[in-house]
Amino acid sequence: MRIAVTGSIATDHLMVFPGKFADQFVEDQLEKVSLSFLVDQLDIRRGGVAANISFGLGSLGMTPVLVGAVGTDFDEYRSWLERHGVDTKSVHVSQTRHTSRFLCTTDETQAQIASFYAGAMEEARDIELRTVADRLGGLDLVVVAPNDPVAMVRHTQECRERGYAFAADPSQQLARMEGPDVRSLVEGASYLFTNEYETSLLLKVTGWSEKEVFDRVGLWVRTHGPDGVRIEGKDAESVTIPAHKVTEETDPTGVGDAFRSGFLWGVHARLGVERSAQVGCTLAAIVLESVGTQEYTLDRADLSERVARTYGNDAAAEIESKLRV
Repeated sequence: MRIAVTGSIATDHLMVFPGKFADQFVEDQLEKVSLSFLVDQLDIRRGGVAANISFGLGSLGMTPVLVGAVGTDFDEYRSWLERHGVDTKSVHVSQTRHTSRFLCTTDETQAQIASFYAGAMEEARDIELRTVADRLGGLDLVVVAPNDPVAMVRHTQECRERGYAFAADPSQQLARMEGPDVRSLVEGASYLFTNEYETSLLLKVTGWSEKEVFDRVGLWVRTHGPDGVRIEGKDAESVTIPAHKVTEETDPTGVGDAFRSGFLWGVHARLGVERSAQVGCTLAAIVLESVGTQEYTLDRADLSERVARTYGNDAAAEIESKLRV
């Protein structure tokens, strides 16, 4: 499968606050919030939604094409991704801006407060997917993940114009974009990814009902954290997959990206919706048990054992038969 993953490429600065954010907010003073949290831990990790998804796909044996914009400080990160199977030849390098930065603080309840510096990401709007397709001899799927909003709209428009199948993953940008642009991101998507909160926000921003969303996409993949995943389509049977059992919740950053990697790998391997989601949930659990979004190492035997533990031996055998990690 020739898959291009468009979206953010960033460095993550992950911090831990040993308390609850909720305890620090005064209800009648919310319009005057001025808080500083003294954190106990700082980890600087590689991240960005498109890079995280690409890393997961590469770790599962695919060669995804990363499409995004970075600064001249990207060389070490590029080498890391290429060592893990990611094609970075279609990454645009800005000569004036730094690679994006994601700064995130997590409290003891796994609630998060984050900021994102776009930097070079704003130049992603200048990237044309046709040049990527020409280099690869075509594109089977384009993932439109959180990115410069103008770039996201342009990528989906180009996908429709050129007939490239695409997966819509508006995610964090739903809070930033207006209704017409969000509707443009969703219209005609083969896959739509949202979590529980993003589902509500998408319906609010677009003004659509759930039925109207189903009329516009192939499959709607909705993740619900510990409650698992629900996958539905206008002409498809609804499937619900329980979440994978987790040994210890260490860091939720990048868990959704990992799910997308596993699910899309399953689509590539022709495993079917249920098995694909099981791979996605398993990879998400692995990331949840790690600090950082790309700090895990996949082992075929371990992945199969994890699948068997939660989803049964038949699922593990079918998935393992497709693995090359």
